[in-house]
Order: sequence, then structure tokens, then C-alpha cells
Amino acid sequence: MLDGPLSRAELARRVELSAGSLTRLTKPMLESGLLVEVPGGPTDPRVGRPSQPLDIVPTSHHFVGVKLTSDTALGVLTTLRAEVIASEERPLPSHSPEEVADLVVELARSLSEGRPGITGIGVSVGGHVAGSGDVIHGDFLDWEDVSFQQLLAERTDAQVVVSNDVTAVTEAIHWFGAGRGISRFCLLTIGAGIGYGLVVHDKLVHTTEAGLGLIGHYPLDPNGPLCDRGHHGCASAMLTTDAITSQISTALGRPVRYDECLDLAKNGDPEARRIVGAAGHALGRLIAAASNFTMPEAVMLGGEGVQLAIIAQDELHAGLQQDRHPAAVPPPLILQDPSFTQWARGAAVIAIQTFVLGR
Repeated sequence: MLDGPLSRAELARRVELSAGSLTRLTKPMLESGLLVEVPGGPTDPRVGRPSQPLDIVPTSHHFVGVKLTSDTALGVLTTLRAEVIASEERPLPSHSPEEVADLVVELARSLSEGRPGITGIGVSVGGHVAGSGDVIHGDFLDWEDVSFQQLLAERTDAQVVVSNDVTAVTEAIHWFGAGRGISRFCLLTIGAGIGYGLVVHDKLVHTTEAGLGLIGHYPLDPNGPLCDRGHHGCASAMLTTDAITSQISTALGRPVRYDECLDLAKNGDPEARRIVGAAGHALGRLIAAASNFTMPEAVMLGGEGVQLAIIAQDELHAGLQQDRHPAAVPPPLILQDPSFTQWARGAAVIAIQTFVLGR
């Protein structure tokens, strides 16, 4: 699925099955259209004829991924390989879990219109989500102990799964993005919040504390602004889009959007340059901390605030070098698409994984 067409011999080796067992397992998948034989494989020396590698049919199943923010539901329809083929955005009618569940199912039906049906629906939420799909604490929806996965399951016949949003997008990068083939990498996201995901030995590191926003209060500047918990210069106080826009809006005496903040800094506005530069330096220090503790082969940087790394590139590298050993090689920094479509695609990937792995 992830590596393209594979011969039966290679598949049998990877899953540690005999050729006969693999044939018995794959036969119903071929008959159902989930798998297809691809011509032109290498010649099998035992029989003197070309083998026929097996590959999945990406359009044999479709999945819907929905990213919930404080005011919108962004949905995508994907294939089995997480290729986005349609997207749609709807405003939330309220924060009522029942009304949001109705909207998610309605959005899924709209996205899948004209197709035989959808196999799974994945929903990602900022906050602490239990393995059962219960939202223990929804940061941007004001939810506490909401059995959201159950609410969805009561409204659709499709398989449903609810996940923390950073967990979901980390898995999307791991399975279908820049993390494919990288055994050890971390993801840092900056935007409305600060997120962190870690893949080690080619597996996502799962923890019951995912979604608590622990890295959001990592100290970066003892002289920096205060966060809502009274920390000076933590990641949340330095790097969230609200933190940057509020500082620059106060300095300029007028409301300023995030994109405008970066444009002002790029064009040399002194106050914007100072604040954005300090944020870039703090981001470099955060990347250094993640690199020092987990020694990743690469650092992925995502979220809607990711353009900060470009506008404050010099300050970022200065902060990174400040907290790294002089002999340490800077980790490759791979910037991700900042659009919310990627978050919704991550939710779809969680649904794909649930279907493929049966978990």
C-alpha cells in the first residue's frame, strides 16, 4: 500500500507468510477489487516467466477526513492512498456536540455524493482525545468529556474514528508525506496552538498525554511575554498566531492579521521586525530542544503559522545554533503545507489506518 506494487514473494517475506498462505489471503482481495495484479514484473527464475506484482486499487475505498476548529469544519474526501479528490468547508452552527456531529455526517454525505459510499470517517480535534474517541478536553470547542465518536457512530453506518489533530497529521506525514522512509522524525506545529508529534523506529509514539499541549509551555525566553498560565516567554506566549498578532497589534495601535504581521516584518517595519524576529529565535530554540532530546533524522514544521520560519529564517538559525553543540549537524528542516486541508487529510489518514490495520 505504501511502497507501491510488490511481488508475492516480497509480500510473503514482509508479512512472514508462506506463498500458499499469501495466495489464500489475497484471493478474496483480488476478487473484491481491493488488489490488482500489475503486469511487467521481474522474471521468476523458478518458472521462467514474469511475476505479476500486487498493488492496491486506491479508488476501491473512499474516506472522509474532517478537521474541527473553533468555528469551522473542513472536510476532504480521499482515496485509499490519501489522495484528496474533493474538499468542502462549513461553519459550525454551535459548539453543541450533537449539532457538530450532525454537521460532520452531513459534510461526509455531501463529499461522497455520486459515489457508492465511504468506508470510514476520521475527525481530528485540538485537545485531549482518548483511545475510545472520547474528547476529554477540546481546547477550541469548550468540550469536556464528550463521547464524540459514539455520537458519530449513531449517525452513520461508516466506520468512524476521532483523534487528536497533531497525532492525525503526524500519521499523514508518516504514511503518505515527507516522513515516508524516515525511521525517526518529529513534527512541530505552530498556529492557534503548539503541537508535537514523534515517530521512532518507523512508529508513532503514542501516549495518553497527547493533546495536552505539554510542549506549548516549554520555556524559550525568560524576558518574553506572559502566557495565560503566567509563564514568561514559553512557546505558547512566543509562537502562536494569536501571540504574535496581539503583540504587533498592541505595538501598532491597530488590529493586524497574521499574514500582515509577517508582511510588515518582511518589509522592515521596526516593531513587526522585532516581534517576528524574537518569535523566529524562539522557534529555533524549540527546534534545537526537540533535536537534542530525540535526535531525529529530520524535523517537520507544520501548522498555519509555518511561514514564520521563512520570514525569520536568520533568527531561527541563530536560536537553533545557540542551543546546539558546535559540532552537531543541523537537522533537515522540512516545511509542511500550512493549509487546513492538510489537517483534514490527517483525519482521513487515521480512518484509513483504522480500516487497513483493523484497530
